Amino acid sequence: MTENATPRTLSTTRTSFEIIELLKERGGGRVTELASELDLAASTVHSHLTTLMEAGYLSKEGDVYHLSLSFLELGEHVRTRKEPYVVAESYTEQLAAETDCRAVFAVEEHGRGVYMYTFSGEHAVWTYSTVGKRFPLHATAAGKAILSRLPEARVDAIIDEFGLAAETDNTITDRATLHEELATIDERGYAYNHEEQLDGVKAVGVPVDGPDGRVIGAFSVASPANRMTGEWFETELPEIVLATANEFELEISLT
Repeated sequence: MTENATPRTLSTTRTSFEIIELLKERGGGRVTELASELDLAASTVHSHLTTLMEAGYLSKEGDVYHLSLSFLELGEHVRTRKEPYVVAESYTEQLAAETDCRAVFAVEEHGRGVYMYTFSGEHAVWTYSTVGKRFPLHATAAGKAILSRLPEARVDAIIDEFGLAAETDNTITDRATLHEELATIDERGYAYNHEEQLDGVKAVGVPVDGPDGRVIGAFSVASPANRMTGEWFETELPEIVLATANEFELEISLT
């Protein structure tokens, strides 16, 4: 294969991962159900399931297949393979305790946000921010904080691939408006989420950079909108998250 040749992909591998994703979404499935949804022959699906079972990545209860706990080990390996990710856990927990909000540490991968850690304070609210869940960067405080530190060309590439879908009536769906917002975030150092991902929930997010100056993720805190008002939301909360981010950056610069 020449240096500039397009790498060859394997349809069988893609099919296996489509089955894995479908099992995750459904919470399990039977051969015929999976075959119907994927528009594949039942025999083909059964072969993939059998292979994944033998490799230890599926379990079976009666005639229903489920993802096995092997994925738990893989996920924890991914989350701890970089030292900053490990360090971020205690700072996320600290934020939740200090603010009584739901605190998260998120990163960007393949143009989407991924929640790495989540902790809940006394006034935390369920915001779909479960560990490992992917989310649109343009609709969250953490996501916009990360985007504000990426090159403009990279931001445009993400928009080109994923668009700017409206999660709520307040979501920014215009490219120029988003770029203006990101410039403001980059200048002041933190992002707001004014019920842009979920109605009734506001958030504040702060990007964090690695020792090389490139963004590696963001901390954010979220709480019911009726609690996120006045000086607390506009000034005090951003200062708390900024202080945590600064402490985190200092620690990883010394490791």
